[in-house]
Amino acid sequence: MNLSKLHSISKKILLGLLAFTMFATIYSCARKTTFLTSPVVPAARGSVKVKKDNNNNYNIKIKISGLAEAKRLEPAKQVYVVWLQSDENLTKNLGQINSNSGMLSKSLKASFETVTAFKPVKIYITAEDDSNVQYPGTHIILSTTGF
Repeated sequence: MNLSKLHSISKKILLGLLAFTMFATIYSCARKTTFLTSPVVPAARGSVKVKKDNNNNYNIKIKISGLAEAKRLEPAKQVYVVWLQSDENLTKNLGQINSNSGMLSKSLKASFETVTAFKPVKIYITAEDDSNVQYPGTHIILSTTGF
């Protein structure tokens, strides 16, 4: 085999590896979406990042700013609860939102992080009287359009 053919084959292999690496990097990146503007708490802004891990679980990270305390809503509530709607149309309570200091910090910033086996198609936040509720109430504060 002459040197130019060997160089051509090596070049094709390297280009193939580069294309595969780029595809794998893009595919494995987290999906990030922003919450829709809230009619209940219009100043609230936030984003959701979902990343699938090596165990086929989904790491969910939420960051929110401008979210008033739940007890200031009308009617007053006690907590904000994060819900997931799965690709199997199941609704799951993922837990209560915690702030940077206390329930909600003075800067009204909050975050939430969890891991779930359910593939999310929609994530939303409700105001509830109890964090252990089995079904979401009617006070939807923030919601995504989907992933």
